[in-house]
Amino acid sequence: MALNDTPGFAEKDSHDQPREARHDPALDQARLDLVALLDRFTVGCEGSVETPVPGLFLHRIMNPGGPKHGIQTPALALIAQGSKRLMVGDEVYIYDPMHYLVSSVDLPVCGQVSVASESEPYLGMRLDLDVDEITSLIQDESLPPVMQADASRGLYVNRLGNSMLDAVLRLLRLVDAPEDVPILAPLVKREILYRLLMNGSGARLRQIALQDSQTQRIAKAIQLLRQHFDQPLRVEDIARDVHMSVSSLHHHFKAVTAMSPLQYQKQLRLQEARRLMMLDIVDAATAAHRVGYESASQFSREYSRLFGAPPLRDTRRWREATAAGA
Repeated sequence: MALNDTPGFAEKDSHDQPREARHDPALDQARLDLVALLDRFTVGCEGSVETPVPGLFLHRIMNPGGPKHGIQTPALALIAQGSKRLMVGDEVYIYDPMHYLVSSVDLPVCGQVSVASESEPYLGMRLDLDVDEITSLIQDESLPPVMQADASRGLYVNRLGNSMLDAVLRLLRLVDAPEDVPILAPLVKREILYRLLMNGSGARLRQIALQDSQTQRIAKAIQLLRQHFDQPLRVEDIARDVHMSVSSLHHHFKAVTAMSPLQYQKQLRLQEARRLMMLDIVDAATAAHRVGYESASQFSREYSRLFGAPPLRDTRRWREATAAGA
């Protein structure tokens, strides 16, 4: 849960009991089933495992290491064993086997698996969310109405209940039956989306698919930033392209992403520069230039602030850690 935006655990979702802690034998058994499935499907692996179910990825981590920076795309994330923390801007979100995490827009994040060992590895899964599929579902006349929501954070944590976990387990079991995936996976995914939309914070997820909602406009602004992150930032142009005033864009962009457009662009640039140095083996000056920095000293200063070390030292540390783990 966000440490400064903790959801009320007494809130109810549509199909589960009040969300305060309680003993539920059926839920306890379902959690054990989730651990067993993820353990079996990822045995012998370290990292992420792709499955026959499109968009479904499984994770097994025994040696988590330090924080990792990346882009959190729209997805549902569950943990069967262990825990994880994500930082978005200055906000920290923590989730574990009792909670699931949902992201509805692309967000630069810093994540760290905080509980894992060789005897009890971190076990988790991610299901990518398709905005078109969400749009199709919210246009279904049979979908019960919910209260509308203003543009709000594009990432949230909810308590995991029986109905959601039951659908997730059925999707996971399709890994054992790949011949059933083309027919059954879309049906189970649709049910999972339905559970997400009807649960406590589901109104946030609806906003990403509602035509001309503020959240959808911010999602378009994010797409423009990602496409042109190496170009000078012209907020006026982005505001015009997404049909918002500059002040409205700033206000709603921060509401959804926890950062300003300039801060968002900066994280995109620095993450890409780091990738270029570590994977494409380019020097810091070249990486800085490619991502749009004109000042090498500014690049080094902002890089150190985000990653905790200057480019050269950070790159050397990463290569040493990679060599040690080889």
